[in-house]
Amino acid sequence: MFRRTFWFTAGAAAGVWATTKVNRKLKQLTPESLAAQAADKAVEAGHRLKDFALDVRAGMLQRETELGEALGLDGPPVDNDPDRELPAPRRAALDHTARPTTTYSIPTISYNRNEDH
Repeated sequence: MFRRTFWFTAGAAAGVWATTKVNRKLKQLTPESLAAQAADKAVEAGHRLKDFALDVRAGMLQRETELGEALGLDGPPVDNDPDRELPAPRRAALDHTARPTTTYSIPTISYNRNEDH
């Protein structure tokens, strides 16, 4: 008799446990719950994207500062004087008007498909 009572109670407890698990899962799959979950994921993705953009901006500012220090551009800004001259070029410009001294000949190839090869 004790065995039957034990197994009956164990079966009833397993049934109640399974029923509550199934009901919870069904509530999670309702359209309202799915919409709320999607909205939460979208907000979370937006926050991550904002954090990424802020990290990129901070990295850009840091790199800009490093480049300014390396190039000596960290002085006061220069006014927009139209008479001010541009700095001298660092390297000599290439002369694009000179013609090349070598000549190239392109071989002619027959593209007759009826010709035997």
